[in-house]
Amino acid sequence: MGLYLDLVFDIPAKTTFSYRRDEKGESAVGKRAMAPFGRREVLGYIVAERDSLPPGVDEAAVKTVRRVVDSEPLFEKRDIALAEWIAAYYLCSLGQALSAMIPSGRRPGSYPSLPDDENEITAAPLALSDEQQRALDAIITPEGTQRNTKENSASLPPMFYLYGITGSGKTEVFLRAAEYMIRAGKSVIYLVPEISLTHQTAEAIGKRFGQAAATLHSGMSGANRLTEWMRIKSGEVRIVVGPRSAIFAPVQNLGLIIIDEEHDGSYKSGNTPRYHARQCAMHRCSSEGALLVMGSATPSAEAWKLMGEGTIKRLDLSRRLSGGKPPEIRAVSLEHTEGCLTAELKEEIRKTAQMGRQTILFLNRRGFAYFYHCPSCGFELSCKHCSVSLTYHKSRGRAVCHYCGYSEVPPGACPQCGSLEAGFTGFGTEMIEEEVRRTFPELRVRRADADSTSKKGSLEETLGMFRSGMVDILLGTQMVAKGLNFPGVRLVGVILADTGLHLPDFRAAERTFSLIVQVAGRAGRYFPDGKVIVQTFRSSDPVITRSCALDVEGFFSAELEQRKLLRFPPWSRLIRFTVRARDAVKADRAINRLAHLARDLIPPGSDALGPAECPIGIIAGNHRRQLILRGASMGPLHGAARSLLERYEKGKDSGVYLEVDVDPVSLL
Repeated sequence: MGLYLDLVFDIPAKTTFSYRRDEKGESAVGKRAMAPFGRREVLGYIVAERDSLPPGVDEAAVKTVRRVVDSEPLFEKRDIALAEWIAAYYLCSLGQALSAMIPSGRRPGSYPSLPDDENEITAAPLALSDEQQRALDAIITPEGTQRNTKENSASLPPMFYLYGITGSGKTEVFLRAAEYMIRAGKSVIYLVPEISLTHQTAEAIGKRFGQAAATLHSGMSGANRLTEWMRIKSGEVRIVVGPRSAIFAPVQNLGLIIIDEEHDGSYKSGNTPRYHARQCAMHRCSSEGALLVMGSATPSAEAWKLMGEGTIKRLDLSRRLSGGKPPEIRAVSLEHTEGCLTAELKEEIRKTAQMGRQTILFLNRRGFAYFYHCPSCGFELSCKHCSVSLTYHKSRGRAVCHYCGYSEVPPGACPQCGSLEAGFTGFGTEMIEEEVRRTFPELRVRRADADSTSKKGSLEETLGMFRSGMVDILLGTQMVAKGLNFPGVRLVGVILADTGLHLPDFRAAERTFSLIVQVAGRAGRYFPDGKVIVQTFRSSDPVITRSCALDVEGFFSAELEQRKLLRFPPWSRLIRFTVRARDAVKADRAINRLAHLARDLIPPGSDALGPAECPIGIIAGNHRRQLILRGASMGPLHGAARSLLERYEKGKDSGVYLEVDVDPVSLL
């Protein structure tokens, strides 16, 4: 037991701090401790013990740890190694990486385990199709579990991709592969993109695996997450289900990681460290000797390219198994339509209700209306703190910014010229709900978006009511578009398919295509008469026509060719530096200095995009500027970025903040 401890904190400092062991002697590697840091007491992570201080550290200045928080270590050397990799790859500190991994609770809570009466794995309830059996055999046979033999892939884990239409039985293959691993004495991590999907998947896993299963997600309190974390760490739990952060679950003897709906952007963290769960899964599988199995009806461009090259083994599932077949999809023009619903969509909603079946209406924009415009003088109502339009929320009677939360009562006339013609245009989920209720007063309608499901448990309640047939029309944002399985759904209406196509981001087409195909997949999963109406102002746009044809091959063939010409991922790698400051002059000065330093560091074959104002130039009163390093491979780019950060930090202005995003999924 060493006299001294190395602690790290959730701060950008890329160094460890030395402390004396606490007086009670409770300190140990893997525990958290409260320690004096400047004038405050701060929660730190004990990452090492030592008998003597590092060279250059003055013993008289070394303080003593005040209090040890945990009775048992929360993390092991393996977890520290993973945090060190995250810190190195995503260019953050070890303390920031550990903080993202470890639950925040101070004491364990009392969290109910997944419901089941048995501790043993129950028999799988469904017979597999020939395609499912072939996919499962490829994953679990000794040949399948060997490492890739592809040249230059020695460090990659064995990777498989279940590529199949929605409703083709990917989940059952995932669960069978998990069963195989658990029977072999190994553990499984099962990732899903949304908390709404966590509940559905957790229910299926609870029935199959009982007390050997656990969930981890941000909707749980810190104390409850800590309870499950300790169960997992003890080896009591063999399969963990959850969204992005569940990739850090401290399972013992990891055998398999499953990434369902692999294409989904929510697998990428929006805060430091800006990790991607897929990249972390690849690293864990490689270092712990596990398999990686991903799946989606609409793979990411990166996964599609790797499948084409043979780095990931593609396993096809081409048929719906529950009596359904791919739905009939039609693009319908919104030109000359009054309101939000075309005549074609209204007619299909009516028919669906008469058949005793259900409808999903999808629009990726909450609120009532999103654009205040004066036709007389051109005035637009924008947020006072962000360079975005305010969205009108009728239920609150206010115009709200979806980036910083600022709100105001909407004006009765144009604030600039007084015109009474000024007002909100465009539509959000609130307006859709109002029109649907007015048009179909006899039907039961529920809305599922961030506004209507903010109360704990309300989303599960809404989805449960819809699944049990107590709701005729479910309308909502992305949370109704992904992975959810509703047997009674005949019709899906995409209210406005063009929403994401206007965004200045190289992934805009990929995201739009994916969303349309995914939401279309909710229709007709159990019956061969599913219908999808895609409303659009751009019915001839190739993204719209290919998504309506469910032409994944055609879309990626064209999209990857265009990305190759433009040198965007997956044909290149990006590191994005975003500077933000209250003072626009300081932001400009900082990004120009960063760009000047980068000129001498950019490796051969790489380049810099910018400096430039971000597409959303102001958020929460902060002016935002960006510089993007682009190269063919990450290694040289990483080296340049590290050197750039070291040089930049030496002369950084006060009041200026720098964010670093390795492999960004959005450039807004």
